[in-house]
Amino acid sequence: MKKKPNIQYTIRQVPEEVDAKLRELAVKEGCSLNYAVLDALTHAAGAKDSPLVFHDLDALAGSWVEDKAFDQAMSAFEQVDEGLWK
Repeated sequence: MKKKPNIQYTIRQVPEEVDAKLRELAVKEGCSLNYAVLDALTHAAGAKDSPLVFHDLDALAGSWVEDKAFDQAMSAFEQVDEGLWK
C-alpha cells in the first residue's frame, strides 16, 4: 500500500476574525486548531461527502412550551379561504 504524502501549507495574512472563529471552533469541538482548519478547508473545497452541519438553533431544541392561548390565537391561520384558491 502506498503511503499518502504529508502535504503542508503555510497560510499567511489570516484575518483576525477568521483566526478567532477557527480557534472557537477548535475549542467547541474539542480538537486541535490544525484539525479545525483542515476540516474547514475540506468542507470549503467540497471534498467531504457529508453535509455541513449547523448548530445555530441547538439552544432552541427541546425548549417548546405548550401554550393554549397561543394555540388558540394561531388557529385562525389554519383556516383555508376557499375563495382565494379559485
